[in-house]
Amino acid sequence: MTEWFNDLEAQFILNFVNHGRWKYLLNGLGITLEITFFALLLGISIGVIIAIIRSSYDNTVEAMDSGLGHAILKLLNAISKVYLTVIRGTPVVVQLLIMYYIIFATSNNKIFVAVLAFGINSGAYVAEIVRSGIMSIDKGQMEAGRSLGLNYVQTMAFIIIPQAVKNVLPALANEFITLLKETSVSGYIALQDLTKGGYIIIGRTYSAFMPLIAVALIYLILVMFFTWLVGKLERRLRSNDH
Repeated sequence: MTEWFNDLEAQFILNFVNHGRWKYLLNGLGITLEITFFALLLGISIGVIIAIIRSSYDNTVEAMDSGLGHAILKLLNAISKVYLTVIRGTPVVVQLLIMYYIIFATSNNKIFVAVLAFGINSGAYVAEIVRSGIMSIDKGQMEAGRSLGLNYVQTMAFIIIPQAVKNVLPALANEFITLLKETSVSGYIALQDLTKGGYIIIGRTYSAFMPLIAVALIYLILVMFFTWLVGKLERRLRSNDH
């Protein structure tokens, strides 16, 4: 048993202590969180816009008179459906590679490319989550908003969307956790995220066990922390309803 502990200690020192190799994980963690945070903001922005377009089309297109507004809404809905089909139908790693090697081939800002790729990908899933939340709100809420003198956009912004977000918060939290884990493929564009940091240590020490276990544990701790945080937020929102 003593020999096993000594070997474990030697492996720990080799992989993390010597030459400050733990910094690869720390720096990678910072990049992973940065990408996840800004990609989440972008994904929510895109998702809410797409959800509003899709739900507005479903709820109002039949009642609208044929004209410019009807044509614009129909066009926006068609573009949204194409976006959702393409993004949800292709792997995120392929989208990341296309973004880096084709669309932004001349750019050296890998973090920007990663944020854009993951944000656009996340937006497609957020859109359907928020759209389901909007469609679950009673139509009387829209009528109540309009009766108060609010226009359609104001009613959506101040009445419908806040209720919809509260209803779909658990699903949005799951999307955030999925996004956090999906960023682990950032190494495909030579971006030194958390997973890539582990691979760098493996390349230096030729020892895979500890670096990969460390990366897995860090992701697990992050997921558990954010799950706890979202649970606390849900409880607070429920308490505000009473």
